[in-house]
Amino acid sequence: QVQLVESGGGLVQAGGSLRLSCAASGRTSNSNIMSWFRQAPGKEREFVARIRWSGGSTIYADSVKGRFTMSRDNAKNTVYLQMNSLKPEDTTVYYCAAGTTATYFYWGQGTQVTVSS
Repeated sequence: QVQLVESGGGLVQAGGSLRLSCAASGRTSNSNIMSWFRQAPGKEREFVARIRWSGGSTIYADSVKGRFTMSRDNAKNTVYLQMNSLKPEDTTVYYCAAGTTATYFYWGQGTQVTVSS
């Protein structure tokens, strides 16, 4: 059984920073990538960032490029999302997911990020 547990969400003023964490437990050997998504109520899920466990290459959505940085700690089976220069439109629930470029097998429960103006 694989579990992804996010943490680090909260309330921050516009222009501030937060760091999200996603710790993976269990057998994730079928997952070579980890990603962050976000989804606001009534809206479609939006891709935010992705990282490969091997090599650490990353890709980002245009909406967060230059502001967010995704990293990983292979020894801890944990990925991070450093979010800087936060904007009110970044307010939503953030989810981490584990899988491949074809599909995601596991999802976390989500962590709320609220950016006040």
